[in-house]
Amino acid sequence: MTGKWKEVVKLTFKGERFRDHALDLQALGELSQFQKMVAETAKTLWRAANPNRERLPSHFEERVRLCLRRIEDGSATAPLEVFIEENDQRTFWGPEPVEIKEAVKLAHEVFEAIGADAQLPERFPRALLSEYAKWGQSLADDEAVELHVPDKKPARLTLVHKKRLEKYVETPHEDHVEISGEVFEADVKKGRFQLWSGEDTAVTVVFTPEQEYQVTTALKEHKTARMYVKGSGEYSPQGTLLRVLQVDELRLTTSETHYDKSARPIEDLLEELAREIPQEEWDKLPSDLNDNLDHYLYGVPKR
Repeated sequence: MTGKWKEVVKLTFKGERFRDHALDLQALGELSQFQKMVAETAKTLWRAANPNRERLPSHFEERVRLCLRRIEDGSATAPLEVFIEENDQRTFWGPEPVEIKEAVKLAHEVFEAIGADAQLPERFPRALLSEYAKWGQSLADDEAVELHVPDKKPARLTLVHKKRLEKYVETPHEDHVEISGEVFEADVKKGRFQLWSGEDTAVTVVFTPEQEYQVTTALKEHKTARMYVKGSGEYSPQGTLLRVLQVDELRLTTSETHYDKSARPIEDLLEELAREIPQEEWDKLPSDLNDNLDHYLYGVPKR
């Protein structure tokens, strides 16, 4: 297997027990939890960007697997790297570990906000709060972990910061809502309706007298109409939408075209087909095909 290692993030452990750049086994557990935390973040971000896809792309787990290969000076600094296989014509991944970098960047934003006692980033998936709250369980009062990413000041985790994060886990919170679904039930007198975004998922939405016509129309035409709702709502500590509290935009749309979310991703099928082609046929392709595709397709000058 050919490829190269790419550093994604550095974690620096501060405290007396980390002198001489030593990491005890408890600290190794913190590395393991950080790996799980950012891997779940990467998956959640990918699914949010690909709502019509049920399965992760093949080799996704390998793309977000962080490894520790050395300990640097400075208390104990752990550079975490990901191994990127050498790109070939049969795979559809880019040369950069974009997925894990984006997840680490968001983790840095979260702990940066916690350190400043500010609101969590709007794009942070609240369903991951409990996973984030598990990080730092072995830290003592006088210890800390610093999260270093390129071009940013280190974000810091201490027990004080951990307790702030745990408060988010314990209580419901209000956040942005953008959802669509079918209307099967409405109470005009009380000004609320039930929006079904899935077979077993219903959310209560409030509406104004001015929005009544749209709601009753959606109810009457529920077989073909869907309601799009944008506003703010209350979420459980686990990130589940409990109710929509304020509606900023209400819009009728037609039913979405059915899409089989369990279908295999197209890139997996293409990769499988590509592997059936003999290697000697692949060897006939120009070595610079990826860099100069337009040249071979359209005759434009090479880069």
